[in-house]
Amino acid sequence: MTSIDFYFNAEDRLKVACRLAAKAAAQKKRLLIYAPEADTASALDRTLWTWQALAFVPHCAVHDPLAPETPVLIASSEEDGEMRPYGCDIMLNLGSDCPQHFERFARLLEVVGSDAAEREAGRGRYRFYQSRGYKIAGHDLAKTAARDE
Repeated sequence: MTSIDFYFNAEDRLKVACRLAAKAAAQKKRLLIYAPEADTASALDRTLWTWQALAFVPHCAVHDPLAPETPVLIASSEEDGEMRPYGCDIMLNLGSDCPQHFERFARLLEVVGSDAAEREAGRGRYRFYQSRGYKIAGHDLAKTAARDE
């Protein structure tokens, strides 16, 4: 059964997504980032190029010719994530709804922002997964940030 991690109180969802993508790539895990809104997918691509001055997270769109060799893929439609492309075991959801085919992945990462609309959408996804018996781990990024200061 898919294990689910919720990262909530994210001040910048894209930077959190970049950090999680870098961690997965460093651990030699393949990650599919589901970003159904074109603006979000484009902003994520730009952020992955620039978020750390001395690091690079290899990434591309799921339909790119380099996708089979790239550890982090960006998908913008449900069909892109349908069959766990190129052996991705982890899905990171940046959509406001539950991705349809999340159960095909070993892990699902949910990043929830700190504004009211994102929190409400995140709570809805949490309730959905919980009602279906999924094991959910919560990570409060506000507490982590306070501890790191």
